[in-house]
Amino acid sequence: MNEHILVIRLKAMGDVVLTLPAVNRLRAHHPTAKITFLTSRENAPILRGFRAVDEILALDRKLLSTGNPVRIARELLPLLRRLRTAKYGLAVDFQGYGETEWLAWWSGAPERRGIVYQAGRGGLYTLTSTRNYQAHPAHWNLDLLAGMPGPAGELRNDYHLPEEARHTAEAFLASHGLNPRHPILFIQPFTSHRPKNWPLPNYLAVARDWQSRGVQIVFGGGPADRTELEPASAAGFVVAAGAPLLVSAGLMELSSLVLGADTGLLHLAVAMNRRVMMLMHDNHPGTYHPFQNPEWAVTPPAGQTVADIPTDRVMSSLVAAFAEVEVCP
Repeated sequence: MNEHILVIRLKAMGDVVLTLPAVNRLRAHHPTAKITFLTSRENAPILRGFRAVDEILALDRKLLSTGNPVRIARELLPLLRRLRTAKYGLAVDFQGYGETEWLAWWSGAPERRGIVYQAGRGGLYTLTSTRNYQAHPAHWNLDLLAGMPGPAGELRNDYHLPEEARHTAEAFLASHGLNPRHPILFIQPFTSHRPKNWPLPNYLAVARDWQSRGVQIVFGGGPADRTELEPASAAGFVVAAGAPLLVSAGLMELSSLVLGADTGLLHLAVAMNRRVMMLMHDNHPGTYHPFQNPEWAVTPPAGQTVADIPTDRVMSSLVAAFAEVEVCP
């Protein structure tokens, strides 16, 4: 009956978000089961919007890399004890790392499914799925559930933002004189991988143009982006860099359109049914384009990089995108 199910995906943020369709399908297969999701501590807040998940376990992977045996033991031993005594009937490892394969085995679940993408791994699973690099990563996760008994149900990629995060985002907008009833363009310019970034001066040019049309502008980012976003602050734009993850999600949910590169926050915006424009290298099926909406990707000319995407192309794409959401500044 698999009345208690363990799901594992430790990192990264976007990859955790892209397990959502599979987790929803897992719930459809097992409507009465308790689903526990194990992730890295920094990604745990995201899971509060996964309605199919009943329990969240967080692992501080950064602490594990400190080399301090006492601190590592304090972090790891309670988790291992909890996994061992929970009596899981099924463990689903969407990560496929050696450590997550071992954790799935350690849980004692008699059925253990895992994604395999490296030779020599997968021996501790009872069922494996090989990564299909011609498919969207969200479908890698869905493939791992193939053959489960019971109805699969419709494919649902729906994220539900906690109410308090939305209220905090509303308060943030109000404190900066912004009105969510008027058009807002949320810009997330940076990713953790610089080759995926479009130049900040280009984003600033886009922001100035749309601000002149009456659109309110918010720049988002993490704490590490504050310094790099100083030009946006100096230009008079509202900058939300360093806001808690779910508050940033709330700002996106309150925005008319979200613009940025291939990063986890934009994939979260897609799951919240926001209109996204993702600047990325390509939108081949095997890339991380907006799930179920590959037409929302804007790509460079053949043989060029994200940095080479013409500003006028982004501008014209924004005109069409604003028209789709019935906002025509």
